[in-house]
This record gives sequence, structure tokens and C-alpha cells, in this order.
Amino acid sequence: MAAAINAAAAPPPPPVAPTAPPPPPPLGQASGRLPSRVLELVFSYLDLPDLRSCGLVCKHWYRCLHGDENSDVWRSLCCRIVGEEALRTDILCNLPTYKAKVRAYQHGFSSNDCSRNVYIKKNGFTLHRNPIAQSTDGARTKIGFSEGRHAWEVWWEGPLGTVAVIGIATKRAPMQCQGYVALLGSDDQSWGWNLVDNNLLHNGEVNGSFPQCNNAPKYQIGERIRVILDMEDKTLAFERGYEFLGVAFRGLPKACLYPAVSAVYGNTEVTLVYLGKPLDG
Repeated sequence: MAAAINAAAAPPPPPVAPTAPPPPPPLGQASGRLPSRVLELVFSYLDLPDLRSCGLVCKHWYRCLHGDENSDVWRSLCCRIVGEEALRTDILCNLPTYKAKVRAYQHGFSSNDCSRNVYIKKNGFTLHRNPIAQSTDGARTKIGFSEGRHAWEVWWEGPLGTVAVIGIATKRAPMQCQGYVALLGSDDQSWGWNLVDNNLLHNGEVNGSFPQCNNAPKYQIGERIRVILDMEDKTLAFERGYEFLGVAFRGLPKACLYPAVSAVYGNTEVTLVYLGKPLDG
């Protein structure tokens, strides 16, 4: 009886404190647990600047983005930003992946860095020169190069006229002048190959004929010329029909150089497509 009374009078045991939940895993570990298919679905809604940022989060996200250049991520982005005309025609036929097509679009002609007498078509790759008398008109691409090796294709889709030049230029080179002249190569800020007379031009002078062979064939409308810029060796070379024509210019300056063209014929069109790093051999 006394034991029962003492038990009743004893104080109740203290309450047990609730156990704190475990801390969330670090961001890198949490993101690493997401399946690649889920990440691809999320990434497919993002624009290019956001995708670049996502590629820096962790190795898993980077592999998910860049492991497959034909993934739904790049297909979705390509269909959103690259013009329908460019995708349904053969303009990008030498680019096998969606990521390569997106990269080429980023390196297309700049509508803000060209003569007032030309405009860039909706496909993003083709320049159209308006029929303006006594004017030479050019355009640069959006992105220039100060390092690495780069290749792009250029072709005319209309008459060349008396002067049609492809090459490279710094930001200081003019993109319009009076008269019908070889605008690229007219000063020390640009280097060009005139497809009409096969002359190389720089600093207002002719630097010889190109390619260096007897009876070099004339350029044919629609023929794709591949331009190869090597900023390590400081050279500019050309190919035609996968035939290497040789190095046209050596000793290029350590500066940011842009793919460029200049044209004189009214209503002619010039297309430029960036290919990426050239394949050796």
C-alpha cells in the first residue's frame, strides 16, 4: 500500500526532446541524384546563357549537357533559336548535330556590324546586299577569335560582280566605302581573297595570286569555300571542295579577328556558316 502511494507521488519522467531532422545534402550531392532524363527535361526549357551556367554546377550536369550533342536539350534549343529556313534547307548540311547548329547560329553575321546597305536574312546566316550604286558593302560575324583554330564555310548565291572578297577583319576595319573596290584588304585591319581575280589583298596591296598554280579555276556560284583560321600559327588558309588550297596569309597579328565578306553586286547574297575546330587531314 505504501509502495503504491509513493509511486503515485513520484514526478513524471521528463519529456523526450524530438530528434532534429538530418541536414539536407550539399547541392552537388543532391543534383547528382537527379536522373539524367529528368535533368534533360528541365534543361530543354532553358536558354543558352542559363545552360552555360548549369554546365558549371557539377560534373553530372556537365555530362548531361555535353555528353550527347543530339539530345533533347540541344534539339529543343535549336528549334527555338535557329530559323526554320536554315533547318529545312541544306545551309547547315555539314553540321551533323543540333549543338553544332546552335553554335553556328551564335557565330553568324551580325546585323549590328555590317554596312547599312545590307541586311541579314531571317535564317541568320545569309547576307543580302541591296542594289545601291557605287558602294562596296561588307559584314562581320558576331564573334571573333583571338586564340584557337576555327573553320567556316562561305558561298555566294548570286553574281559576284567586279569584286567579291572573303577573309577576316578586326573591329576597326570599315564595312562600307564608296565605289566598287576590294573592301577587305584595303587597309592593315583586314585580309581578303578576291574570288573574281584570285588576288590576295592586305594593306591596300595585292599580295599575289591564290591559289598558287597555273590556270587556277575561277569561283563558281554556289561553291562552298572553307576558311581556316589558326590563331596559334597566325595563319589563314582556304579549301575548296575538300581540297586544301594552301596558306594564304601568315604572320597575322595577336588581335581579335572576325570572319568577314564584302560585296558589290546588287541583290546578291552571301552565306557564312561556322563549323568549329577544323579536322586535321
